[in-house]
Amino acid sequence: MNAIELLIQDHQLVKKLLEELSSTTERAVKKRAELLERIKQEVSIHTTLEEEILYPAIKQAGGKEEAKMYYEAKEEHRTVDSLVIPDLLHTETGTVEFAGRVKVMKELLEHHIEEEESELFPTARKLLGKQELEDMGKAMEAQKKLLKGEQRAA
Repeated sequence: MNAIELLIQDHQLVKKLLEELSSTTERAVKKRAELLERIKQEVSIHTTLEEEILYPAIKQAGGKEEAKMYYEAKEEHRTVDSLVIPDLLHTETGTVEFAGRVKVMKELLEHHIEEEESELFPTARKLLGKQELEDMGKAMEAQKKLLKGEQRAA
């Protein structure tokens, strides 16, 4: 599986989890906590794969426009990873406030996914070529297994 296919698969999973979380009610305290934890894990691994493997390759192969895309995408990751998710983890899952914060996280992630799939990934296909994307996909699969194993051990 090439790098872009793998990342799109991750996007689909995260969107499904976000949809599930968004449709819960204040009574689903345990389910909300479990879904949030799963989203946190998936987003964390996905972010690592993009920032360590794909983004640097695009930045290196591209010019000024690609560098701007690189920094914008990293900033969107930072917003979700450092601000939104930690904030949600400290919010009571049985509250309306939690639902509001989930809605904001969902909007941020869906915007980010849309930008990646409509701008960043087509750019990567042009700049990197089929073989490099295949090689990156293999590296990402190996890294993903390693990261999932580390999260289970923690």
